[in-house]
Amino acid sequence: MKTLQEIEEMRIKKKKELDLRVNLKANSKEKHILVCHGTGCTSSKSPIIIENFKKLIEEYKLENVKVIQTGCFGLCAKGPIVIIRPEDVFYSQVKPEDCQDIIKIHLIEGKLVEKLLCRELDETVVKRLDELNFYKKQKRIALKNCGVIDPENIDEYIAFDGYKALEKCLLEMKPEEVIEVVKESGLRGRGGAGFPTGKKWEFTRNAKGEQKYVVCNADEGDPGAFMDRSILEGDPHCVVEAMMIAGYAIGADKGYIYVRAEYPIAVQRFQKAIDQAKEYGILGNNIWGTGFNFDLEIRLGAGAFVCGEETALLESIEGKRGQPRLKPPFPANSGLWGKPTLINNVETYANITKIILNGAKWYASIGTENSKGTKVFALGGNVVNTGLVEVPMGTTLREIVYDIGGGIPNGRKFKAAQTGGPSGGCIPLEHLDTPIDYESLARIGSMMGSGRTYSYG
Repeated sequence: MKTLQEIEEMRIKKKKELDLRVNLKANSKEKHILVCHGTGCTSSKSPIIIENFKKLIEEYKLENVKVIQTGCFGLCAKGPIVIIRPEDVFYSQVKPEDCQDIIKIHLIEGKLVEKLLCRELDETVVKRLDELNFYKKQKRIALKNCGVIDPENIDEYIAFDGYKALEKCLLEMKPEEVIEVVKESGLRGRGGAGFPTGKKWEFTRNAKGEQKYVVCNADEGDPGAFMDRSILEGDPHCVVEAMMIAGYAIGADKGYIYVRAEYPIAVQRFQKAIDQAKEYGILGNNIWGTGFNFDLEIRLGAGAFVCGEETALLESIEGKRGQPRLKPPFPANSGLWGKPTLINNVETYANITKIILNGAKWYASIGTENSKGTKVFALGGNVVNTGLVEVPMGTTLREIVYDIGGGIPNGRKFKAAQTGGPSGGCIPLEHLDTPIDYESLARIGSMMGSGRTYSYG
């Protein structure tokens, strides 16, 4: 168990240690080898790559070289991805047998491994992630820590301002003030309907009931969607922290996250995050002496698509058959076991800590008049750069498909794109310049939905 002072001292110490992750210093003697350990790269042998690096570092007796597993970098088409910091060199489609060249040529001889450098569609060689067109129009808020920190190390999360938002809420803000900040930010639910998040929190706080619950919907069932999975795999503590903030705001002391059992890495990392937070005294009773109590549990889904609907999800948590309830009453008034319940999805929660720390005006300055902030998309189909994308609301479909996605392979023409998963609609060429926000998509017969974007060419 750690006091607030001990956590702050550790934050300062660890932040200095990890400074080269974000404030690159080319003359630093320490090297960090970052390897994507998300589901996509794991299926392409990234765990073996990590072990090979560790063995080679020991074999060559290299000092001040660390191998760090991270969450998804986003550019899944080029995985497994390896980043060498502080020089920030980016190697793509790395195989286990390539580790020897990276250690010997790059780390020992100080040269680039040319064959592993990424190439754009026009064969331009790219040495750093920030040189890729894929990232130039993105703005990472929900995905801020993914690809940067070790998701299984709470100290790294704390070093990157983890649990500071919770501390601010518990020590400096009343529950009503927390809700007001979320309302003023303009954040809307990222699960599909786009309902104002602050209003949902306010309704649940005002509902009558001594026992209330906070629920996270991580039952991401749309084919090809992996936004929530990647956040849970790459930055699980940000969801833990946000659910605790929500609990404080609405007056709840218990939370549940409902995760698909098909997401084993996400489940394992989220459980580890819960265990670490309890060990540090961040989850539990009388947190930091404030009198606030909060506990969190995982519930596994069995793959039923219908359980992505919030009331069917509640039925499943209660141990019943997952089928939607008639509404009203809404979960804010009668949810889990008939008690007032707040339900948001993973991506919605992933924005909360940043809003608390940076302010409502900061978040509201991003996006469009009615659709604030950013949106994470799983970009797939006939597009060069498939992967995970986070862009400001209002970014056009053309920008996502061509500027970020690299266009259609083999010079083929764009035919249509589907947004919003199975519930969404197909957007033809004539609407390619449509801004991606809730209102614009609705006007052309599509929807934001899950955020999965599939291109046809």
